[in-house]
Amino acid sequence: MPSASAQAQGPARTRAQAWVQERRDPGNLTELRKEAERSAKELEEATKALEKRRSTIAASEKELRSKLTALQELERKLAVMRQPVSQMAELLYEQPIAAEGVLPFLTGGADEKTLRALSDATQIVAVRQQAVEQTSALYKETERLAAEAQELRAGNLLAEAQLAAEVETLRQRSDKIVKSLTAALVKLGIKVDKVGRAALGCDPLRAATAGDYPNGLIPKSMLCPLQQKGFSLRADATIAFVSLNEAYRKRFGKPICVTDAYRNLAEQQAIYYRRPGFAAVPGRSNHGLGLAVDLCGGVERAGSVEFVWMEKNSKKYGWFHPSWAYSSPFEPWHWEYDPKLGSLL
Repeated sequence: MPSASAQAQGPARTRAQAWVQERRDPGNLTELRKEAERSAKELEEATKALEKRRSTIAASEKELRSKLTALQELERKLAVMRQPVSQMAELLYEQPIAAEGVLPFLTGGADEKTLRALSDATQIVAVRQQAVEQTSALYKETERLAAEAQELRAGNLLAEAQLAAEVETLRQRSDKIVKSLTAALVKLGIKVDKVGRAALGCDPLRAATAGDYPNGLIPKSMLCPLQQKGFSLRADATIAFVSLNEAYRKRFGKPICVTDAYRNLAEQQAIYYRRPGFAAVPGRSNHGLGLAVDLCGGVERAGSVEFVWMEKNSKKYGWFHPSWAYSSPFEPWHWEYDPKLGSLL
């Protein structure tokens, strides 16, 4: 027979799986990225709900401990009450009336000792009856508390099992989407080493984490390679650029020509010293954030067919030519990725 935990997880997992199956599998890189981000958000929300539920469970467990303490106290009171009831029964048995019967009282021959014994017996019976009633009430209270404690524990276990099952299903969905995205990138020419370390850098869920590093100091493991060998960007920027590159290839029969992408701090300093006025101050360049590329192959010439096509189509993929690059300084080759623009695609 399945355990209570398995029984609890069954319906929750079934609901989550049914909900996941209703989702259409993404058909391209942009959809894959969006679906990966959506799945990650849903997973985060479900995890938060689980943590919140666990906090509620902790409060319920505190209430449960209180009820169990009350149960122990009631058991102690019952034990105390059982003792005098037993003593009263023994005392009644030992009274003279038990030996002489009620005949002297009925025939009028009862002496003072007999009358006192009868009075004591009456008092003992009354007290015993009161004790029995109190004991019965305590038993009922004990049963009530025990039932409430059991219901609390069962409810807590059931709720946590259900949420945990849903979180696990969402986690599996998120992993599946990221793997599909990585496979699609590899199919389009993104190089991934044999153990898949580079694939981690292509996980769009790590893009925000890459943003936590200082400009020009993003670890290589947090970057995703481009199809153009030797260049890399932040995961979300790479995914969008690959989609842009495929559209460009269909139009011009060749991939986008890239001369620069992510620059570490040392590279920024070297370029700044070689080309003062044409490079951002080291530590302030969007290249150091993994969100910018310098292009060639015609795009570097303002007004060219390639440049005009990029102006018209790049924003469909989250890329744009910044306004400052039209004049201050003039850099038609410089293009940037806007995560906010990309999120609207």
